[in-house]
Amino acid sequence: MENKYIISSKLVDLRLDKALTLLIKNYSRVYFSNAIKNEEILVNGNVVSPSYKVKENDVITIDFKEKELDDSIKGYALELDIVYEDDDVLIINKPQGLVVHPGDGHHDDTLVNALVYNNKELSTVNGLNRVGIVHRIDKDTSGLLLVCKNDYAHNFIAEQLKDHTMHREYIALVTGVIPNERGKIIAPIGRDKNNRMKMAVDVVNGKEAVTHFEVIKRYEKYTLIKCRLETGRTHQIRVHMEYFNHPVVGDPLYGKNNCSLYNNGQLLHAYKLTFIHPSTKKEMSFEAPLPKYFEEIIEKLK
Repeated sequence: MENKYIISSKLVDLRLDKALTLLIKNYSRVYFSNAIKNEEILVNGNVVSPSYKVKENDVITIDFKEKELDDSIKGYALELDIVYEDDDVLIINKPQGLVVHPGDGHHDDTLVNALVYNNKELSTVNGLNRVGIVHRIDKDTSGLLLVCKNDYAHNFIAEQLKDHTMHREYIALVTGVIPNERGKIIAPIGRDKNNRMKMAVDVVNGKEAVTHFEVIKRYEKYTLIKCRLETGRTHQIRVHMEYFNHPVVGDPLYGKNNCSLYNNGQLLHAYKLTFIHPSTKKEMSFEAPLPKYFEEIIEKLK
């Protein structure tokens, strides 16, 4: 549901995310910052950044649809693949097909619902429907996801995401043979103007997006690669590889003729996660092996 607010003279020249915390209670600055980045908050009908300085009589439109779901999160009886757990963080190996948090079409069968079912203590910075969630991976992307168990840990990890000191690495099978051993894709990403379900390279209004890739193995018609995210835009690897004319195999949204080998979602796996621990301040790194279906595809190509 969309709500509209008018900026008063008392809030003029404040950052948008800060102004909203003063205008609307019970929501954190991080929540508003993420909503702005996700284009769920508009100023005078336009997309802006969290650092936008508000002006008197600015009209702020906020889509609270995810925040307005049921007041309580229902548990989802799913056994979690927990790679690591302590008082601050959980590292989950998420299976393909599992949505991270409640939203349109998925209210009771998400990772958040499973965390609630398993009685995990979770951060509340991003609101009820995103408890514990500081970053996401797509529904049909498998692999490592860091979950925060308290607000201090959440804010500490969020800063690492912001300054790109948290490293996330993926393995992907893409169509076509990439001749380069490694490369760097620099192409800003924004919402696709023709399809709101998709993102696209947008050199005019898109946000900075940088993906590093390295070839692991070449096959007759495919290439297995490692990708490291320097930024964390929605669908970033999927968008960048389509833009590079090597879409991820099985991706139903991006690329053409790339689902003949596998048609059950993109072959993209978040295999490595490196970050500084909130309490110990020491670097931690975790890896997750390729899921069985991904390994079977690779074996067929051999």
